[in-house]
Amino acid sequence: MRSKLMVGNWKMNGSLMANASLLADVLAGMADVQCRAAVCVPAVYLAQVQTLLAGSAMGLGAQDLSAHEAGAYTGEVSADMLRDFAVRYCIIGHSERRQYHAESDVTVAIKAQRALAAGITPIVCVGESLAEREAGQTEAVVKRQLAAVIHANGHCISEIVVAYEPVWAIGTGLTATPEQAQAVHAVLRAQLQAATAHADRVSILYGGSMNPANAASLLAQPDVDGGLIGGASLKAPDFLSMLKAASR
Repeated sequence: MRSKLMVGNWKMNGSLMANASLLADVLAGMADVQCRAAVCVPAVYLAQVQTLLAGSAMGLGAQDLSAHEAGAYTGEVSADMLRDFAVRYCIIGHSERRQYHAESDVTVAIKAQRALAAGITPIVCVGESLAEREAGQTEAVVKRQLAAVIHANGHCISEIVVAYEPVWAIGTGLTATPEQAQAVHAVLRAQLQAATAHADRVSILYGGSMNPANAASLLAQPDVDGGLIGGASLKAPDFLSMLKAASR
């Protein structure tokens, strides 16, 4: 059975002082936490957070990496650079990257490949817009997005994490019902099972406005293996509440 994985995505938030305070509070409250946990932080804070998390059970994650290995790509951060900071996870293809930076399915697949080659677990995000859901295209959209990653990574696909993040439920206060989330997670699980004999190793996280009020009901679904948590991960009591919900 897969242990739950809870990942905080700080997005473009934080400061040296705020990071230290937040993580001190989170780490102090983790005595009863049994699930796997990580925080994905802005690249400029990786060194600080690596030090703050030293010796703890909390994993360090990044929010993006370059599709290139090295070279004249000003402003980019490579997978090997992230590995220098003991990064264990990297969010790949978040809907905000797809929307605001025009990342294609192919680009996302290549980035996942770069992460795996560096020994970093990619958290590959898939999800549909409200218009796509209303048009009945949810299954086709998420399967297309995941298929690109499966095609590019072959037998290594069992080493990824998938995060289903309905675009219409990110930062909007809207959340998929447990039943809606489970339905999409089941589709993704079946797609992974068709691609690898080790699909049971792959954690599928829910990533659309999970919060302390809905975490337990979402996490109770058979194919929901954890959460990719945005704003609530910036509040120690809320993040801890969800970590403990995932530990039951």
